[in-house]
Amino acid sequence: MTTLDRPSRLPSLTGLRFPAALLVFVYHASLQLPSTSLLADQGVAGRFATAGSQLGALGVTFFFVLSGFVLTWSAREQDTLGAFWRRRLVKIYPNYVVAWILAMVVFAAAYTPAWQAVLNLFMLQVWVPDFFVNISVDPPSWSLGAEAFFYAAFPLLLVLAKRIREDRLKYWIAGTFAAIAATPLVAYLALPSTPGVPGGWGASESQYWFAYFLPPVRLLDFALGILVARAVLSGRWRGVGLGWSALLLAVAVPLASFVPYLYGQRVVTIVPIVLLITAAATADADGRFTPFRGRVARWLGEISFAFYLLHFIVLVAGRSLLGRTFGTPAAAGLLVVELAVAIGLAALLYTAVERPITRRFSTARRRDVTVPQQRQPERTVEHSGGPSR
Repeated sequence: MTTLDRPSRLPSLTGLRFPAALLVFVYHASLQLPSTSLLADQGVAGRFATAGSQLGALGVTFFFVLSGFVLTWSAREQDTLGAFWRRRLVKIYPNYVVAWILAMVVFAAAYTPAWQAVLNLFMLQVWVPDFFVNISVDPPSWSLGAEAFFYAAFPLLLVLAKRIREDRLKYWIAGTFAAIAATPLVAYLALPSTPGVPGGWGASESQYWFAYFLPPVRLLDFALGILVARAVLSGRWRGVGLGWSALLLAVAVPLASFVPYLYGQRVVTIVPIVLLITAAATADADGRFTPFRGRVARWLGEISFAFYLLHFIVLVAGRSLLGRTFGTPAAAGLLVVELAVAIGLAALLYTAVERPITRRFSTARRRDVTVPQQRQPERTVEHSGGPSR
């Protein structure tokens, strides 16, 4: 099998980032929380919550796999540990701090203990086995704590992945799929079934934390992205194409609501997610058209990290300013307005903070410890998965 030519950019993967972030927005909008919900009709609100119940998990899982895939694809020869970690830090932390400040000012300071606020500031909230600590301050930001752990582990994971013989990659990929599928089973069998997660989800707090929040467990998603990227680059990946991948994912989304909750979060959708990412990457490598590589799609992808961090703050602020719930048509229209506001603020954060800081501080000034990575042109896509792009 021939090694795939590696283009310096993957515009379709950039374009796919915003739809994934949008799923997280819809999930949070669907929650029947007094602080965010705009729907007065409880029947409609309940159906909306049911329809959106697994969309947030789908979006986050997509980002975790995408992160491992893209970092492996864009790995630089003779890179250093310091240079790699600096690029990751300046990419995610300035936006993260801005969102942390906004969340504290808008709503979180009123009820967040100082120690929880500090944990959040340093991306450590995800390591505490307490649901309300995990989602404190800006709830979507928990995934950045996991991503920080992924970035710390990436240089070692890449070295280990490169030691796997190309003809054995399929076994490692299958094994990682199996480990992801086994995670909910371990959680349900080995951990207490009470107390339950607030909201009536089918899991206890400890089960949910282990299967969904805990960074070493979610590292499986990230590692799967690394392994699949290696398989694609070595020419040993055979996908089903972008259309079929999207169709499989569309079928998996409603199916996720008919299995035990923790299985629906990632087990049902993980294969279609991998197929979609690899199909988009190979389409870009072959120069084929995809609907995700247009100018608007790519721009939305560029601001998707900022959008991910800010959207929940906009939902809370919008509900607070409006002061009440509304009939279904009005609530739907107001939700579209909130979406537009979140996109506008994300564009501002990207333009004023993320892009200039990334350009200014990403370049290494010295090299000390070399990270053996694959050769890559200087201009490259190095977006990490969704939340931390």
